[in-house]
Amino acid sequence: MTTHAPNTPAAAEDTSSKPSNFLRQIIESDLEQGTHRQRHWGGSPGDAAHHQAGALDPARIRTRFPPEPNGYLHIGHAKSICLNFGLAQDYDGVCHLRFDDTNPEKESQEYVDAIVEAVHWLGFDWTSDLNGQPETHLYYASNYFELMHRAAVYLIEQGLAYVDEQSADDMRKHRGDFTTPGTDSPFRSRSVQENLERFAQMRNGELADGAAVLRAKIDMAHPNINMRDPAIYRIRRAHHHNTGDQWCIYPMYTFAHPIEDALENITHSICTLEFEDQRPFYDWLLDHLAAGGIINTPPSRQYEFARLNLTYVVTSKRKLKLLVDDGHVQGWDDPRMPTLAGLRRRGYTPESLRLFCERIGVTKADSWIDYGTLEGSLRDVLDPVAPRAMAVLDPLRVTITNWDALMGVGTLEDCQAPVHPHHPEMGQRRMRLGREVWIEREDFMEVPEKGYRRLYPPHTNASGQAVEGNKVRLKYGYVVACTGFEKDADGQVSNVLVELIPDTKSGTPGADSVKVKGVIGWVGAEDGVQAEVRLYDRLFTEAHPDAGGRDFLTVLNPDSLKTVTAWVEPSAADVGPKSHFQFERLGYFASDRVDHASGKPVFNRVTGLKDSWAK
Repeated sequence: MTTHAPNTPAAAEDTSSKPSNFLRQIIESDLEQGTHRQRHWGGSPGDAAHHQAGALDPARIRTRFPPEPNGYLHIGHAKSICLNFGLAQDYDGVCHLRFDDTNPEKESQEYVDAIVEAVHWLGFDWTSDLNGQPETHLYYASNYFELMHRAAVYLIEQGLAYVDEQSADDMRKHRGDFTTPGTDSPFRSRSVQENLERFAQMRNGELADGAAVLRAKIDMAHPNINMRDPAIYRIRRAHHHNTGDQWCIYPMYTFAHPIEDALENITHSICTLEFEDQRPFYDWLLDHLAAGGIINTPPSRQYEFARLNLTYVVTSKRKLKLLVDDGHVQGWDDPRMPTLAGLRRRGYTPESLRLFCERIGVTKADSWIDYGTLEGSLRDVLDPVAPRAMAVLDPLRVTITNWDALMGVGTLEDCQAPVHPHHPEMGQRRMRLGREVWIEREDFMEVPEKGYRRLYPPHTNASGQAVEGNKVRLKYGYVVACTGFEKDADGQVSNVLVELIPDTKSGTPGADSVKVKGVIGWVGAEDGVQAEVRLYDRLFTEAHPDAGGRDFLTVLNPDSLKTVTAWVEPSAADVGPKSHFQFERLGYFASDRVDHASGKPVFNRVTGLKDSWAK
């Protein structure tokens, strides 16, 4: 996927090579038929008169990504971002970033800032330069409150809305259900004038919170319950992050959303499937407002696609906020969180998330995507570019007992290895081998299991036969033979004793004169650097943490984070934050973008070399 600003239509991409889907087919049909060809654009969002005063819209299509700033974006939002910005990019269009901030009690500037940063990080932009006219398409629904209020007044004037003063319980009771039609409110027959006066009282703060709502007047017997006179305005005295205390009434999302699309000239309003039942109201509202000359024509149209359902993840903002607020994680950017901030801090790259979204495709059918698909996308992006390095996460000391005799006391031997095995142009990295090195504890066994090819000492096997200590190659270094080991006061192996076999250094003549079946990683005790390594794993032990209404907190993975003190080779320690490595045999790691510092390296495990959860 390309990374240039998707709102810059320098040249339309060849979409023929991209997998088709029903949304592309709709857009291509609309373009072929010229559905939106005669729409005008006033240079900014506005009503019909504003747009008609402008020139023909230079954008062939307009899409939007409309997050509510009541939390941090998560992996599900990445699919919507890539879809909306990507379609605009591919069809010489524009994608707007719009904050759907109509619910002041749950929204904040912190979330606004985090969303802006996340969309930018993912590789997208909301500026355009169509016909040489630079524009920034970052909008706030709250900036349209006056126009929304005007639309509500128009509906009242047309006998299409009324102020209802039933209690919330009575409204719910009179709504009916899927088999029973609703019952008209006793306030439904109010005159237009009375509704206008009562709505003005709502607007002026003369009624208490919850005392009244404005409802659309449609059909209380409609088979779609969403069309049974839905509430479109409520009284809510709450400070708004953008408009302050200017308003004490706020539009309901189902009313605000279509008007926002219309004011922004959106051609294709792409939503997830849970909004499918709301589409009839979306169309009803915009058709009436278009007939009244309030919004541009033709009206925006809504299309739905299946949301991202990813195993081992919860994406409910309420549940994510609970994880943060109750301290189950260390913040919205905790690397175990499915938020874009968390994935970024863990070490996921924008390219890997865009590749993931491209691979899972776009359909109208709900399905579950295995978490391994996300990890696989990251591996496929990092494998060709990530430098290699050796690290030891569970250190065990190894002493080469004949080093001083062969090499000289205090001598350090230079060893080198490719930065990347398939890209010689990336150069070589160097490390120093001396009398003592660190290896992974699992690379030594006192009594080897059958087929074990790493270090083990001379011993007598189960048949009573004497077995020599095993020989292995220290990767990029020499072949060594295990001669014994030492234990500490607790009975734990603390030091493995080996002898170096001369003339076996990798890359030198005769290096293969001694054949070995095992090769192990190591870090020199002299030039290795101690590092904090955070071993992250999936946050939940079950693929569907909240299935069947289960308390998702009961299946939190107690091993989702383990922190170890490791040793890394010098090339890995001398990097800045946000650097990626493949630690050989161990997985893909990234230096933490917050805590990593010179002299205090901190690495996060992003993912293993393969899916350890695969069955």
